[in-house]
Amino acid sequence: MSSYCDVARGHPLHGPYHDREYGFPLRGDDELFERLVLEINQAGLSWLTILAKRENFRRAYHDFSLERVAGYGARDHARLLADSGIIRNRLKVDAAIENARRILDLRDQNGSFAKWLDAQHPLPKENWVKLFQQTFRFTGGEITGEFLLSTGYLSGAHKESCPVFARVAKKRPPWMQASGGRR
Repeated sequence: MSSYCDVARGHPLHGPYHDREYGFPLRGDDELFERLVLEINQAGLSWLTILAKRENFRRAYHDFSLERVAGYGARDHARLLADSGIIRNRLKVDAAIENARRILDLRDQNGSFAKWLDAQHPLPKENWVKLFQQTFRFTGGEITGEFLLSTGYLSGAHKESCPVFARVAKKRPPWMQASGGRR
């Protein structure tokens, strides 16, 4: 069975994402929010579709500024649903706006979204899924799992034989800290 490490190598969109972002720990709230929005939008679609539209998402969601997106009203909602450059799904647009508000609440209570994630870690994937479903909109097992893999909270983003694995390991993602560096 091929892994993302195998599929991404040399691909114009998958390759750079795999080599520079996937599995690397994120600390910035806006960056974590971006990843959550992209994972939500991927539901039912290919990751390639999302990567191809990524710059459109950044433009449409004001570079994933939590404060801006949390303040969106009816005009912005309508603008997003009319934007052919992104995924025009009402549930996904609603989730992005509401999740921005919820992340701001988490930041107020914990100092940052990353600190909230750190406070929950380590959890088994099934507990993460329950927590995300209680905390956010439009988050199921696949969305939660990919979000956590892609941001370094769950192991398995890269095969140990993948050259990127060593670069990720140098960054000490949360899953490595919790496991003492073991998979």
